[in-house]
Amino acid sequence: MSNPAPALSARSLRVFIAASDPRIRTNLRAFVLEAGHHAVDSADGADIVLSLVRNPAPEDRLILIPPGGDLGQAGSLAADATSAQLDAALRAVAAGLLVRSPQLTPPGFAALVDSAPETLLTPREIEVLKCIGEGLTNKLIARRLNISLHTVKFHVESLFRKLGATTRAQALAISFERYRLGTIEF
Repeated sequence: MSNPAPALSARSLRVFIAASDPRIRTNLRAFVLEAGHHAVDSADGADIVLSLVRNPAPEDRLILIPPGGDLGQAGSLAADATSAQLDAALRAVAAGLLVRSPQLTPPGFAALVDSAPETLLTPREIEVLKCIGEGLTNKLIARRLNISLHTVKFHVESLFRKLGATTRAQALAISFERYRLGTIEF
């Protein structure tokens, strides 16, 4: 199974900037170019749609939408994000991941940062999570860990519940954020 992330890291993305104000469009275009990507004139040929949402409070934010926009908003960054943060967010969304700036994280996620007993991962769940990170299927995880397929499914469901995730990619993203914050160890 190939991993699309390395291919994305080597190329620039095509970004369509959705802004009605020409000044904002020009500023975002410069930002996209500074991040090493190409600004395109049509959403049809774009890898990502980038838009600025004006909020009265607390602050403006950048929104990233995958091609077609069928999945809705996949990324959200503070409007003052650096070009390196924008680059990372664009690449993550292009790879199918969700991106949320820590400043914009909804209050409901605060419970995930707290290391309450019901959100602590067991050593076996961490092993399963590592296998998921390697792109292994449930069947391959069962073989590697020498456990039944049913047990793997149980651990995956438990991971999703504890992390508040609905997909494997989302579980990995949440666990990476918890690792970065020091609330989970691998």
